[in-house]
Amino acid sequence: MTDTALADQIRAKIISDPDMILEDRDLMRALIAANEHAMGANIIDLRGIAMERLEARLDRLEDTHRSVIAAAYENLAGTNQIHRAVLRMLDPFDFEGFLKSLGTDVAEILRVDQVRLVLESLHSENDPALRHLGDVLCVAEPGFVHDYMQGERSGQPRTVVLRQTVPQSAVIYGEASGWIRSEALMRLDLGEGRLPGMLVMGAEDPHQFKPSQGTDLLGFFAGVFERAMRRWLS
Repeated sequence: MTDTALADQIRAKIISDPDMILEDRDLMRALIAANEHAMGANIIDLRGIAMERLEARLDRLEDTHRSVIAAAYENLAGTNQIHRAVLRMLDPFDFEGFLKSLGTDVAEILRVDQVRLVLESLHSENDPALRHLGDVLCVAEPGFVHDYMQGERSGQPRTVVLRQTVPQSAVIYGEASGWIRSEALMRLDLGEGRLPGMLVMGAEDPHQFKPSQGTDLLGFFAGVFERAMRRWLS
């Protein structure tokens, strides 16, 4: 096929389907650049400038659109994850099985490395009656939950705290404190007349729990958990 015949064929294709060029950014840039070159250096093409700005705005909108969709999928996946963990947490028929499921199945569903339940009590953590309940349960002195969650912060205590671990974490994680790098802390209201508790999730990844993350799902999980705890403590 000769160059003339090929040019005629391309011209006919463009005339029959001009959207083929209008929807191709690279072709449009090439055409605009050729037009600017033909006009000379002493002429400013305001239309071309406007198109560049609109194109940049479109790129930003597309990036935002992708970010919103990604966040929606992530939120949906997180919601399903929390629902599965709640259902598994409610399966056991005794308190010992309830605690065991926290450190095994529930931790696996939530993809965390450690789960601890901290209960404030006047009794020693070495109480023989508590030893058979496993490593999930951690007994602490009254006031520990407030101090641990508050840390060096001032102001109103929060119900859910996401952060990197602090030196005092050895009290909760024991030997695992050497490699736990971030944690989610959930304050538990165990009912009138009872000392508060705290549900703790620890992760080796230092960025799994960060203060900038949302806490709605963990707040929901903590609400279900504390209601289950009230049933066991009643």
